[in-house]
Amino acid sequence: MDVHQISAILELAMLVAFGFSWPFAILRTYRAKRVDGKSPHFMMIVICGYFFGIAAHVIEGTKLWLCFVYMLDISLVSTDLALYFHYLRKNRKEA
Repeated sequence: MDVHQISAILELAMLVAFGFSWPFAILRTYRAKRVDGKSPHFMMIVICGYFFGIAAHVIEGTKLWLCFVYMLDISLVSTDLALYFHYLRKNRKEA
């Protein structure tokens, strides 16, 4: 294996590790129906970071297959962000 293949494998491992954690965060938000301790700013920064990763691959024209994993992670974080705003609004109405 050359350096570029190892780099792609490591990047994929990073994306899978981050992507694996989001379903648990989504499930926690859904079950609790509360957003205490969640940061929408953090989630937006993570989404921006994923878009920057996609942009880097598109500009380089390399490892474009990784963009699919980036998009999957973006959809997971976006789901958690949508739940954040949904339950934030509901929690404010109840208060």
